[in-house]
Amino acid sequence: MSIESVEVKRNVAGKEKDNSLIEFQETLREAANILNYPVQVFEFLKKPMRFLEVSIPVRMDNGKTEIFQGYRAQHNDAPGPTKGGIRFHPDVTPEEVKALAGWMSLKCGITGLPYGGAKGGIICDPRHMSLDELERLSRGYVRAVSQIVGPTKDIPAPDMYTNSQIMAWMLDEYDHIREFDSPGFITGKPIALGGSLGRETATSKGVLYTLQMVCELKKMQLKDTRVIIQGFGNVGSYLAKYLYDLGAKVIGISDVLGGVYDENGLDIPYLLESRDSFGIVSNRFNSPITNQELLEKECDILIPAAISGVINKNNASHIKCEIIIEAANGPTTKEALKILDQREILVVPDILANSGGVIVSYFEWCQNNQGYYWTDETVDLRLKEKITASFLNVYNTSKRYSVNMKIAAYIEGIQRLAEASRLRGWLKY
Repeated sequence: MSIESVEVKRNVAGKEKDNSLIEFQETLREAANILNYPVQVFEFLKKPMRFLEVSIPVRMDNGKTEIFQGYRAQHNDAPGPTKGGIRFHPDVTPEEVKALAGWMSLKCGITGLPYGGAKGGIICDPRHMSLDELERLSRGYVRAVSQIVGPTKDIPAPDMYTNSQIMAWMLDEYDHIREFDSPGFITGKPIALGGSLGRETATSKGVLYTLQMVCELKKMQLKDTRVIIQGFGNVGSYLAKYLYDLGAKVIGISDVLGGVYDENGLDIPYLLESRDSFGIVSNRFNSPITNQELLEKECDILIPAAISGVINKNNASHIKCEIIIEAANGPTTKEALKILDQREILVVPDILANSGGVIVSYFEWCQNNQGYYWTDETVDLRLKEKITASFLNVYNTSKRYSVNMKIAAYIEGIQRLAEASRLRGWLKY
């Protein structure tokens, strides 16, 4: 089984302290004020409606039992059941999980999905665990949270260090607990268990379609455009291949150990073939550069596709690009965004750019509920239609309110959450 690659926070130079929840709340407040919402709207949406912390005992291969900490945050279920991934990562924190759940609520609002946001996480390092240990951990997590999840309550999906096999174990455990087959409980499953065609590449495809919209608005030709992608995991690697095939010049990529750069363009098919099972390829080169050095190389389009906070107040003034597409969650801090705005660098926010994953997860859930499965072409067409329309809505909102696209995305997302909460009678305004 291949676990998708991820840049570990403590190994990335220039990574600031994780303030993701604070930044989510500050930007949410700004959007609520622009919309003239009463303070109760912000107070209600600034944190999850529910947050569960669980202890998961797992028997390790050496016969000892270790206790793992896990979390599940459900931000808001006014629009419908909550939806969000589960990450296995050594640096998972309650604050990060809460922020990610809030961002997922906004993503669903922006894209018009009948969901609120959720997120889950377990503090662990899967790179140092066997497949049997990972299976026992996955099943233990489902047992611990089973009372608050389900196809009409809260629908998990893959995230950092999790994949379709882990989703399959979780599905099987849930089915044993509930004693009936429930494919709609979880998305990102293998095709043989009710997964959707196009789900594995959905986030990358969504970023690509967003990038194409930006190029159209900027009157740029994607062919020969110089692109740097920080991160070569599931999202970054597929995206690099799509851009390479379309004639873009991918001049830099990175993994957890460092970056690979060539101003004449990289041989992406070779790099994909050379990766190990964790997506690492930079160790095959004699002089890899650091992730930080890669971020500051000159290019036309910079795509952070790894972790949060990599573009911050310390390096924002050194970024040399015209456009940033946030494929990762929260890669640009609030302080950095102010600097980038002053420098007139367009930043397409994460809650818009990387929403392809939840869009196709929604398609998978629909197919599970209908018992009717779509072709790859149908999934791709509907993804492109939805993310293109969402991009135009956010772009037009940014012009209407004279704000950057991040604030505009929050405005679009918060309106649907607030309206759904008002209609249910939870908020009065």
